[in-house]
Amino acid sequence: MEQWLQYKRRDVEETTIRTYRLALVHVHDRLGHIRLQELTEDHIQEFIDETVARGRRKGGDPGTRLAVSTVEGILTRLKEALSRAVVRKLIAVSPATHVRVALADKKTDKRERQRPKPWTVDEVQTFIRGIEQDRLYAPLLLSLMGLRPAEVCGQRWSDIDLQLGTLEMTNTRTMIGNVKVLEKDAKTAAGERALPLPSRALEALKRFRAQQAREKLSAGEGYTDTGYVVVNELGVALNTRKLREHAYRLMDNLGLRRVRLYDARHSCLSYLAVNGVPDVVLAAWAGHTNASFTKRKYVHVAPEDMRAAAAAWDAFHGGDPKAAT
Repeated sequence: MEQWLQYKRRDVEETTIRTYRLALVHVHDRLGHIRLQELTEDHIQEFIDETVARGRRKGGDPGTRLAVSTVEGILTRLKEALSRAVVRKLIAVSPATHVRVALADKKTDKRERQRPKPWTVDEVQTFIRGIEQDRLYAPLLLSLMGLRPAEVCGQRWSDIDLQLGTLEMTNTRTMIGNVKVLEKDAKTAAGERALPLPSRALEALKRFRAQQAREKLSAGEGYTDTGYVVVNELGVALNTRKLREHAYRLMDNLGLRRVRLYDARHSCLSYLAVNGVPDVVLAAWAGHTNASFTKRKYVHVAPEDMRAAAAAWDAFHGGDPKAAT
């Protein structure tokens, strides 16, 4: 497993490697004592079944409550590593090829596990109205137009054209373990994109730029000119954790459900999809290469989004039969 992680470093970011390593803790604990050549399908299937069962146990020890999706992620990593072992001729075939999470376990997990829902359109609009006087109004609007938190924190004024009303997405500032800031380029080639700014966000950014100029003048030598958009009153760049905590305080003050800023991205993309934005534009806006992935992972159709369909049914049921034909 360690050799596979070293191999994967060639292809993925350090933050992804950390995620893989955390997932593989369970593999190390349960299967690490077994020689690779002696590992069987039964070993792996039993490991997966027990990990799912521990995840369902109410009031279990800290760290045991794993969702089925998390267990499937662990299995995916293990399958990748064992497939690599086959390529290197360490084993003839992978014993994990046909291992899977039981359908019954998937159904039970879906029924029992409560998943936080993204904000509705009304909740998003309430939040926007409630934070208009907040200092970080402009950066939070960027979150509410579909940018990832790491993309918002990575924005530099040099990436924004306030005359043309566009921003370029080329830099991110993410965090490793919620402690260490990691600055890097966009997540993927598709993530490097240029977006037109909605008028509300553009005007908010102009005001925020002017406010930062006043703060710099007031602070004098105490100001740190980092060039980032998301900074405090002394110019010091804020990380994703600080931006998230600030947003949570605002949500609490407004009496709104706490949602991750990343989940606000789901609300944004769902709204665009429901309002007829073409799939190819939706994927490009999100920074994805695959439109079907964008719709599968980020678009959630709420009951209020289907009212037009209900109205259409009313017209169909009560309309003129001749007009229907």
